[in-house]
Amino acid sequence: MSDPHLLCGLQKLQSRFTWNLRAEDLQLEDLSVQLQHDIHLELGQPGTVAYAYRFLAYVRYLQGQPEEALELFNQSEERTREVYDDERRFIVMYGDMAWLKYHTGDLEGAQRLCQRVEDILRRHPAASDSALHPEVYGEKGWTLLKLSKSYYQEAKENFCRALEVQPDDCELNNGYAIVLYRMEENDSGPSAEESPATRQLRRAVEINPNDGVLLSMLALKLMFNENVKQADELVERALKVARNDTQVIRYVAKYLRKRNRLDEAIKLLEDVLEMSTTSAFIHHQLAQCYVKKKNLFQGAQQQRRDAPREETAREMKRLRSLCIHHLEKTVQLKSGFKHAKAELALQYAEKPDVTRAQQMFNEALEGLEEEPVTIRSKIYRNYAIFCQYHTHKIYLAFTYYKQAYEITSSASEKKYLLKRMKKQAWTATGGMLHPMAFWDSWQKKKVIVRRR
Repeated sequence: MSDPHLLCGLQKLQSRFTWNLRAEDLQLEDLSVQLQHDIHLELGQPGTVAYAYRFLAYVRYLQGQPEEALELFNQSEERTREVYDDERRFIVMYGDMAWLKYHTGDLEGAQRLCQRVEDILRRHPAASDSALHPEVYGEKGWTLLKLSKSYYQEAKENFCRALEVQPDDCELNNGYAIVLYRMEENDSGPSAEESPATRQLRRAVEINPNDGVLLSMLALKLMFNENVKQADELVERALKVARNDTQVIRYVAKYLRKRNRLDEAIKLLEDVLEMSTTSAFIHHQLAQCYVKKKNLFQGAQQQRRDAPREETAREMKRLRSLCIHHLEKTVQLKSGFKHAKAELALQYAEKPDVTRAQQMFNEALEGLEEEPVTIRSKIYRNYAIFCQYHTHKIYLAFTYYKQAYEITSSASEKKYLLKRMKKQAWTATGGMLHPMAFWDSWQKKKVIVRRR
């Protein structure tokens, strides 16, 4: 059934089948839920649903459902024609369809689709032999943006290349703004100069002033830069234009949580859950709200001398149960969400259920070297807290605080972690050694023990 000439032509196509997407980064069930969610609520720009249909078609093929994949490709083609009057928008989709036909044994269909792509490329030649069309760069950028954070740099590069040709394109500016936002840390502290993500978000909002996701992302950036008045105005605009968009609610809720407006954030998130219970990110945001509410409540009660113990314990248990419920839903819906697993493990430890917590931490720590630095740092920090307070392993706690300290670029996080390391060194040596001297001393002891 193989045709070497046809296969050679297929391999030259720009397609999800030829972009070297790693199998371990394709969390198929998670992707399926996300894409169906986007289709159901018709979120984002007009072309977003057409894009979601064809990406979901690729997912269905990988899940062994080629018939449904073909049907989804047909729906994507129909939606794309409704939105765009440019055949270059079909280059990637026809490439995907050609590969699907080839893998299902329809070699004639695969050849016809290859020819369609060749005809489009002949009518619309790229700027050079090595360059791709901006529509292809854009499609690839959005695809990579849907995968793990390890693809963000490549997604950024694709959006940049596309914007060199079409600098005013709405979707390309949106994609570039979103990937820059996700690549930057928000807690780096206020700065007199706006970050690249903030500048690009402003640019994208100028082009598309009614995009709720962009407005809410920009609000978060401005809040971290202490421009709260403008940030509040942007949040109001975002809710006005896209109150039912779960992505918008996710970012607005994060904004409200950072401002300690927890009840407002919880109300927004619970309203969204009534429309869709399959968003891992919404459940995660709710969990974070309840974690913060629990911590604030605990702190307030500790300041009160007359705080009733039974009532305090009851409320703490209630809030912890809500944290656990939403974190369990999060990891159920998005199994690769390691940060959420580490947060869930800490809540289990507080119950206390140390055995279950350790099991969850083992899952979170497995394969962690593939995760971005920001995620690794948070998980190391959480595991250090677990070792310090729940298993009382001082040296292990110090080790993970130090690992988090060494990789984080956040000034505030470094300050927090150094304080934690000092406390561990003080506990272990009675205040005799500086954290780094304590580390060196411990390492030498380990070497001596090994030699013996």
